[in-house]
Amino acid sequence: MAAQPYGLMAVFDTVPAVFHAAEAVRDAGYKFWDCITPFPVHGLDRAMGVRRSKVPRFSLAGGLLGFTTGMSMIWFTGAFDYPLIVGGKPYFSPMFAFPVSYELTILFTAFATIGGMFILNRLPMHYHPVLKADQIVRGLDDKFLVVIEARDPKFNLAATKALLEKAGGKEITELEA
Repeated sequence: MAAQPYGLMAVFDTVPAVFHAAEAVRDAGYKFWDCITPFPVHGLDRAMGVRRSKVPRFSLAGGLLGFTTGMSMIWFTGAFDYPLIVGGKPYFSPMFAFPVSYELTILFTAFATIGGMFILNRLPMHYHPVLKADQIVRGLDDKFLVVIEARDPKFNLAATKALLEKAGGKEITELEA
């Protein structure tokens, strides 16, 4: 193994086993760790102590920016850039600006959501040390994995390995950085 490992990975066979292991790791105070499952496990994020995503904030900001951009563009065009009275209609009316604003709201929300997801997930990530482990294939098929990173302040190779063994982890391996 390398002098400084990336962390430790343990294999679990069932959903309840990984669920209880996640609770044990959370209660031990670890901050930099993750669970890898072949399918979504309802309640696992709560067991891990994961807070709500911040992506909806990006979406809201994008939607508000899109709506404001649409209204402002129609207002500027009708009132200053090309003022033209047609059929006695005013230079600006929200009723006439709504279709453009609606479409820009949807467009900017979609871009902000995708951009926010990429930023918060630190994507694109072309390499991750977990992908070098042999067990990752099983973790994407029928096993459940818990990975604790060495950058965690509480990480101690022996103590962390003992915690994973106590939680019921099998095939506990060090991950190369």
